Amino acid sequence: MDQCHSAPAEIVDLCGLHCPLPAIKTRRKLGMLSAGARIEVRCTDALAAIDIPHLVRETGDLLVDHRKDGRVLVFLIEKASRDT
Repeated sequence: MDQCHSAPAEIVDLCGLHCPLPAIKTRRKLGMLSAGARIEVRCTDALAAIDIPHLVRETGDLLVDHRKDGRVLVFLIEKASRDT
């Protein structure tokens, strides 16, 4: 995970929420970010391991890192630039 040139990620705690809420709330949060901003999404719903990476591919944003910390799934997501 390369965070040398990035501001710290805002933590989005979605622990305890069940499918589809982690993906819905992550999508909503990504929609509010500026290009280059990062969020760290934390969830306990096992389906988020599928849903969050799928959402990030769908939105065109970048899944910088993902890991499991005990029961918590942690996703570091960077908002992509829409200028192409």
